[in-house]
Amino acid sequence: MKTLHYPVLLTLLLLPICLHAQDPEMVEVNQEDVQSLDSIVEALYGVISGEKGEARDWNRFLSLFKPGAQLIPSGLDGENIGTRYMSPQDYVDRSGSWLVENGFFEVEIARKELHFGSMTHIWSTYESRRTASDPEPFARGINSIQLINDGNRWWIVNIYWTAERDDLPIPQEYLPE
Repeated sequence: MKTLHYPVLLTLLLLPICLHAQDPEMVEVNQEDVQSLDSIVEALYGVISGEKGEARDWNRFLSLFKPGAQLIPSGLDGENIGTRYMSPQDYVDRSGSWLVENGFFEVEIARKELHFGSMTHIWSTYESRRTASDPEPFARGINSIQLINDGNRWWIVNIYWTAERDDLPIPQEYLPE
């Protein structure tokens, strides 16, 4: 009989725990964040925003998303439109340190909503700034946020977004009135 080495055994025992720790249903949830559409959208924008050097609460961020959720930025990739698909954890891994190192504030400036049964689609126009006091945004765009209410709370299912460009201005109907 072959002997299993302790590091291998320890890895096999801890792997399910480590994988389960990323499950949004296992992250502590602030119930106030997920009780209404306004509160979950406010939490979403709030948790990614902060001054340079300010840590973000990534557990709070992860708690907003349904397992299997995707974050999908789209934009020009050379001359073609491209998309990238990320889990909420992928977003934290790819963007988290950049947000802290550079400072980033994103706020919703207008919203359109569609509802059917337990699902809601929010078309959320945003502005991005490096600091809360910046007079002008460095970017604007639209977040397409799909949500579901399971009877107990709201969950973000997907966020698909694109930034405004010179050749793609945000239409007036999606700006504040």
